[in-house]
Amino acid sequence: PVLFRDDEDTFKILIATDVHLGYLEKDPVRGNDTFVTFNEILEHAQKNEVDFVLLGGDLFHENKPSRKTVHSCLESLRKYCMGDRPIHFEILSDQAVNFQYSKFPWVNYQDGNLNISIPVFSIHGNHDDPTGADALCALDILSCAGLLNHFGRSTSVEKIDISPILLRKGRTKIALYGLGAIPDERLYRMFVNKQVTMLRPKEDEDSWFNLFVIHQNRSKHGATNYIPEQFLDDFINLVVWGHEHECKIAPAQNEQQHFYVSQPGSSVVTSLSPGEAVKKHVGLLHVKGKKMKMQKIALETVRTFHMEDIVLADHPDLFNPDNPKVTQAIQAFCMEKVEMMLDNAERERLGNPRQPDKPLIRLRVDYTGGFEPFSIHRFSQKYMDKVANPKDIIHFFRHREQKEKNDSNINFGELVSRPASEGMTLRVEDLVKQYFQTAEKKVQLSLLTERGMGEAVQEFVDKEEKDAIEELVKFQLEKTQRFLKERRIDAEEEKIDEEVRKFRESRRKNTEEEDEEVREAMTRARAHRSEDAVLVSASSDEELMDTGMKASGDSDDDLPTTLSRGRGRGRGRARGARGQNSTARGSSRRGRGSTSQESATSSRTYKSVPAKNMSVMD
Repeated sequence: PVLFRDDEDTFKILIATDVHLGYLEKDPVRGNDTFVTFNEILEHAQKNEVDFVLLGGDLFHENKPSRKTVHSCLESLRKYCMGDRPIHFEILSDQAVNFQYSKFPWVNYQDGNLNISIPVFSIHGNHDDPTGADALCALDILSCAGLLNHFGRSTSVEKIDISPILLRKGRTKIALYGLGAIPDERLYRMFVNKQVTMLRPKEDEDSWFNLFVIHQNRSKHGATNYIPEQFLDDFINLVVWGHEHECKIAPAQNEQQHFYVSQPGSSVVTSLSPGEAVKKHVGLLHVKGKKMKMQKIALETVRTFHMEDIVLADHPDLFNPDNPKVTQAIQAFCMEKVEMMLDNAERERLGNPRQPDKPLIRLRVDYTGGFEPFSIHRFSQKYMDKVANPKDIIHFFRHREQKEKNDSNINFGELVSRPASEGMTLRVEDLVKQYFQTAEKKVQLSLLTERGMGEAVQEFVDKEEKDAIEELVKFQLEKTQRFLKERRIDAEEEKIDEEVRKFRESRRKNTEEEDEEVREAMTRARAHRSEDAVLVSASSDEELMDTGMKASGDSDDDLPTTLSRGRGRGRGRARGARGQNSTARGSSRRGRGSTSQESATSSRTYKSVPAKNMSVMD
C-alpha cells in the first residue's frame, strides 16, 4: 500500500461483505441491527463520494429473505445510491458476458430509465445463493429493479471461466473478477483439475489492476473444505475475501503468490465466537495505476461484543469441587466477571452515541474437573434489561477425555472439544457422512451413496427443497434398475446384491458422475415443486368456486372428522382451505420419510401418480 493523492485517475471503492440483512429480524432488541449498519455503510459511500460499492456476498442472511428485509434493503439502496451525481468511470468489457444471467445485461448506471449516483457491484454468498427451478437468488430481484449489479455467477460444474468486468477511470484500469459462492469441496476439486480459468484482457494485460472477489472458506475446515490461497492466480493484485466474519481488512501479502488479501469480515455479529469480537470495519480502497491504498473505516452502529473465558480448574484456591457450596461460589464469580464486562462496554459506548445501548456479552466457562454448572436461566434473569443476549450470556463446556481409537474411526472428542456454537460449523452433509461411517453394518447404505444422500438432505434443510430426498432416491433407484436390466442378472438375491454393491462402488469413485446425478435429481425436485404449485393453485380455485362438489378421487374418509359434519357453505370453505394446505402437509411428510400411502393420499386430489413411478418404500 502506497500513499498518493486522489485525482481524476484514482478509483475510490467502498468494500464490505457479509452484511447479513435480516439476521434475527424478529428479535425485539437486535432486530434492526443489520438494517441500521447497512445504512451506515452506504452513508460512508455517499460521504466519501466513491465511484462504486463492492460487496463480497451474503448481503442477505436468509436464502428467501422476508418481505420486511427486502423492503428495507430496497429503501436503503434507493435512498443512498440514486441521484444526479455523475459517474466518472466507464466499462470496456462486453456487458452481455459480465451480466449474462440478468434480464437487463448492462450496468445499472448506463440504463436511460434509471438515475444512479453510486453503482453497487456484488457477488452472491452461500446464504443468498441461487436456488429453485429458475435458479434465482435475492440479488437477482435487486438487479432486476436496477439497484444492484449481480456478477460472478457460474452454473457449470465442468468448467468455470471467470470473465472480468473491465473498468477505466482516466489512466487507471481495473479488471474486476468475481466468483459467487460454490460448495468448497467442488471448487477445490475443480481448481486441482485445472477447471477454473481467469480470462485476461488481450491488450496490455500488465497495465490492469486485477481485483478478485471471492466468497469461500479461507481457514481450513477439512481436507478439501476450503480454498487455499495458492490456488489463485499470481497475476492478481488484490483479493477481497468474503465469508470469513473476522475483520482482517488490512491487506496482507501472500508470500508465495505475492498478491494481497483483504478480509473485510461481517458487519454484524452472527455467532458469539472470538473472531466476531474483533472491531468491525469497512474499507475505502483507492486504486491509481497499479498502486493501492486501503483506508479502514470503523463502523459506529455495530453492537459491541465482549467475550471472556474462565477455566475453573485454574482457580483451585477459589473453587473446590468437593465443597457443597462451590456452585454458588462459581455463580458469584461469573456475576462479577459479567459486571466488569458491562462496565467496559459502557465506557466504550460513552464516546459513541450511535452505538446501540445493550451490548452482547459472552462468558465461556470450562467446568472440567468435577464441577457442576448452575442454572443459566436463573442467571440470565438478572441481565434482561442490561444485555442484548441475556439467554446465552454463559456458555458451559467441558473438554472430554479422548480415548484412543483406530485412525479409520471419527474422533468425536475433537468435535466436542470446541462447541458448535463457538464458531465450528458442522454441515448437514458431513453429519450424514459421519452417521453412515460409524453406523452398524445392518443400517449401512447398500444402494444409495452417502455423498448423494448428504447433498439431498442439505438441499432439503438449507434450501427447503421439499422433494430433494425423494427425487434422489428415485433417480438412483432407476439408474440401478437400468444397470441390472442391461447386465441381465439372474434372479438370485446374492448375485443381485453383489452387482448392486459393485455398481455403487464404481459410482462412488466417479465423483463427477455423482455430482451430475445429484444435480439432475435436484432439477427434477425443483420442476416437481413448480408443477405442484400450479396444480395446488388450480385445485384451490376450483374448490372455492364449486363449494358443494367434492374433488374427484376424494372420499368422506379423507376429511378430518371435524369437517365432515357440516354441509353447504361451511363445508365448502373448509374443503377449500384443506385444498390449499394438503400439498404443504404432503410435502413435509415426504421430507420426513413418510410411507408411500401417506404421500399418495395427501397429493391424491391434485395429480394421479403413474404406477411406473415407484414410491420411496418400494
